[in-house]
Amino acid sequence: MTVMDRVRTAPQQDGGRADGPAGAPARRARTGAAGLGVLLALVATVVWSGSFVAARGLHDSVPPVQAAFWRWLIALAAVAPFAARHAWRERAALRAHLGYVTLAALLGVTVYNTLVNQAGLTTSAANMGMIMAASPVVMALFSRLGGERLGARRTTGLLVAAGGVLFLVGGGAAGTGLATGDLWMFGAALAFASYSALLRRKPAELGGPAFLFATFLIGALLLAPAYAASLALQGGFAAAPGTVGPLCYVGVLSSALAFFAWNKAVSLIGAARAGAVYYLQPVCVVLLSFALLGETTDARQLLCMGLILGGVILGARK
Repeated sequence: MTVMDRVRTAPQQDGGRADGPAGAPARRARTGAAGLGVLLALVATVVWSGSFVAARGLHDSVPPVQAAFWRWLIALAAVAPFAARHAWRERAALRAHLGYVTLAALLGVTVYNTLVNQAGLTTSAANMGMIMAASPVVMALFSRLGGERLGARRTTGLLVAAGGVLFLVGGGAAGTGLATGDLWMFGAALAFASYSALLRRKPAELGGPAFLFATFLIGALLLAPAYAASLALQGGFAAAPGTVGPLCYVGVLSSALAFFAWNKAVSLIGAARAGAVYYLQPVCVVLLSFALLGETTDARQLLCMGLILGGVILGARK
């Protein structure tokens, strides 16, 4: 049971009124949990934005499958000191829910990251970030199919932000049309949205660190055959600052830190509201591209950023 579940099921006092003196602690708890959830979703979004720049930077030096495999090995090393012992203590629960954990690892670790790396071969980092911003729409649809009420305000926010994304992809500064990499990114967006929706069904007996460690481990194992085939067909890559640095970034920050923050955010505020915050990703990618690559921002991008930010603010509010 999450913090929000406990708050919702807490008995009301003061004659049944939630707005009485006895309801103040519950209101504060709800507000604090929601604020923490939005903050964690924002942290994950900003860190993940940098991973698109890193994936694009590795496109001509590290094959996509090899980049994905090493990312998760590094991530495992990063989370093992504090998560491995949790996984060992909860091994019975992990065995009991092995099918669920394996599906989550396949979607969120094996498929999603590999498709992102594959997309980086033929499309820009800005395009990757903007297309990934379509995933919250799918998250919201999954949540609605699962019985969650989105509400008029959140639905309007999602539509406004989606309009900004479509405006960017349809004719913004990111490119001149859909490339092969754009199609790979649509597949990545669908995989990530499916993973985020699946998190809402995580068994209560599976703790966050144990679940994170297990998905990283299983995801890396699922990638191992493809990694071996890539080595045989494409050869390895040179270990240099230009390859090791980005791999450490995506392994430690974009995997260990960001996935932990995102999983916790979804448990606190739900996939739909976390997805609304995720719409900030194209804005972050454009800003990082400007800071690191010197790309300029035109009037169309500024308009789309305004739509995306406005949708995020509206959709993320309770």
